[in-house]
Amino acid sequence: MVKLKSLFLLTLITFVNLSCKNTESFKEKKQSPIEALAKRIAPNHANKFIFEVLENSEKDIFEIQSKEDKILIRGNNYNSIAVGLNYYLKNYCKTYVSWYVDDKIDLPETLPTISKKITKSARVENRFFLNYCTFGYTMPWWQWKDWEHFIDWMALNGVNMPLAITGQEAIWYEVWKEYGLSDEQIRSYFTGPAHLPWHRMSNLDKWGGPLPMSWLKHQKDLQKKIVAREREFGMTPVLPAFAGHVPEALKAIFPEAKINQLSSWGGFKDKYRSFFLDPLDPAFKEIQHKFLKKQTEAFGTDHIYGADPFNEVHPPSWEPDYLATVSNTIYSSIKDIDPEANWLQMSWIFYFEREHWTNERIEAMVKAVPQDKMMLLDYYCEKEEVWQMTDAFFGQPFIWCYLGNFGGNTMLAGNLDTVEKRIENAFAKNKNMWGLGSTLEAFDVNPLMYEYVFEKVWTNKSTNTDKWIKNWADIRYGSENNNARESWNLLHKKIYKDPARLGQATLTNTRPTLAGSGNWTTDPTINYDNKELFKIWQLLLEKPSTKTSYQYDVTNIGRQVLGNLFSELRADFTKNYNNKNRRGLKESGEKMLTLFDDLDKLLGTQSSFLLGKWLEDAKSFGVTKEEEKYYEHNARNIITTWGTGAQSLNDYANRSWAGLTKGFYKKRWQMFIDDVTTSVENNKPFDKDAFFKKVTQFEWDWTQGNELYEAKPKGNSVQIAKDLVAKYRTYFNN
Repeated sequence: MVKLKSLFLLTLITFVNLSCKNTESFKEKKQSPIEALAKRIAPNHANKFIFEVLENSEKDIFEIQSKEDKILIRGNNYNSIAVGLNYYLKNYCKTYVSWYVDDKIDLPETLPTISKKITKSARVENRFFLNYCTFGYTMPWWQWKDWEHFIDWMALNGVNMPLAITGQEAIWYEVWKEYGLSDEQIRSYFTGPAHLPWHRMSNLDKWGGPLPMSWLKHQKDLQKKIVAREREFGMTPVLPAFAGHVPEALKAIFPEAKINQLSSWGGFKDKYRSFFLDPLDPAFKEIQHKFLKKQTEAFGTDHIYGADPFNEVHPPSWEPDYLATVSNTIYSSIKDIDPEANWLQMSWIFYFEREHWTNERIEAMVKAVPQDKMMLLDYYCEKEEVWQMTDAFFGQPFIWCYLGNFGGNTMLAGNLDTVEKRIENAFAKNKNMWGLGSTLEAFDVNPLMYEYVFEKVWTNKSTNTDKWIKNWADIRYGSENNNARESWNLLHKKIYKDPARLGQATLTNTRPTLAGSGNWTTDPTINYDNKELFKIWQLLLEKPSTKTSYQYDVTNIGRQVLGNLFSELRADFTKNYNNKNRRGLKESGEKMLTLFDDLDKLLGTQSSFLLGKWLEDAKSFGVTKEEEKYYEHNARNIITTWGTGAQSLNDYANRSWAGLTKGFYKKRWQMFIDDVTTSVENNKPFDKDAFFKKVTQFEWDWTQGNELYEAKPKGNSVQIAKDLVAKYRTYFNN
């Protein structure tokens, strides 16, 4: 019996020891965030990388070297290590990782070795990314799979200060509920999902509401995942704070409170104007405290908050003392809850409404916050650097930002050489320049510009842009190729010379007119010869690549070539109208409409150029058929009429997408061509006013529609592009 007990005890001890060892083994094998990232983007090669954290580094740094048959990447944190991984992928594997989850990542079968150790350190601690508008023009319909990949992209590009404003409406719902507002009052105060950025910036209330309760819950849960993953990579999510924007219904709760209606915005009617609680009112701090406590409980905090009280709207008073009081109160009310608080503010208004924001007013506002507790985003530096106009923000720290895109417009734009000079000049002249970043309104068709800006963080000297663009060509093509290099050299020298600007579009995307374009939001002006761009397209197609990034470029350049060509076709149409040439009108009209079909077919080869995907992603949020219809309308609305169609923002978010090109833009031009042709046949002048009324109604009806569009890419982009080059060559050989 004793022997049996001993045997049982020995067996038990052995089992426990093995269990402990297995537990330890499990713990040892638990993936780090960077290992998990590698498995997501390079599943077949993830075991070929060794990642190590460097201790006691005073700055962000990474090292890369070959170790036997593996690649060893070290860094002071997971963010730096991710940058090192991306550096290796770009410069050795010639592999590009897009910010879109559906874009394929093309890696070589065997990982290249490194002849000597590479070491890079960061010039600045802060790397900011995103814009309030990005959450409406690009991200409103994203699920976790989209966010997970995008956070990977941010880590790979060294972003460590992302704007993190998802889910805040769920927190505000709780706050306003505590003040006695009804469910209907609160949800009707919010706008539709894609318009929420302008609600958050105090530009707009109620448009597209009431916001479904299912949306509030979904976004709150999503934000928890977003900030948790961002923190795993050592990022500091920028959470929102209260800046004074309140529901109109709050006036009944606080009848004595100083609640003023802000100025009108975007041409919307007065009932959509926002309301502002004066920071001098005792209720201001109380609301701030409630919001921040609830937000911190739900999402945690990293002690940096975004608050922008007067974005494109006018304050109740322009007196410097008043602006200083507003600024000081916002900051102090945040600090009451978080003693470590820092305030991040846009400086877009200081540029955009410079006639109002004089230096006296700016200085009063920024210096009312303790030194180094407010950080300014210099928003549109490729066009106008506010630090140059304001004595470097009167000493408060700032982040130099590249904007690059308005509304998601799909135009080739970017001034690479100017950006290089301005970044280096800003580094040389400012001790209070604390970072680099990008404030793009939407993801766009010029990825090189954003990659370039974030690479500048890790380059401690001026960049030779000619060499940089040569390497970029290799990355996009997947290997060294003279055609690709020469194509990108020409793009660099001849096309990427001007910054993106407000209101860009090829003429295909404008409201039809006989001359000019339909609105300020759709200016087709280009400062290069379209024949040059056609030659670049032709050259790039001579030696095709199977790489996803190359095929995207072929589509993207072709999209711009055909869009530019449309202006010439319209000019012929107008000439025939002026000459009352019926036959010529018919022929030129047919050419215009055919181009839409060709353009739509080319665009349909790329996932990121599909209207159908945008709409299906929106509808996926609906838990009922009514909600699906609601989300689809909101998705259609933001990229076309923006508001009702009468607002000045009509077509502001225009973009050349398959489905939108054929199903919306072509139909507008078809109506126009038919009406102009009929006027000539009846020997009457074209009635612009009647057409404007008709096309406005069509646009609004389209936002209410439910037509289905292709949601997955279709066709071979290279072959389609080659066919189009052959078809349209005669227009460029004269």
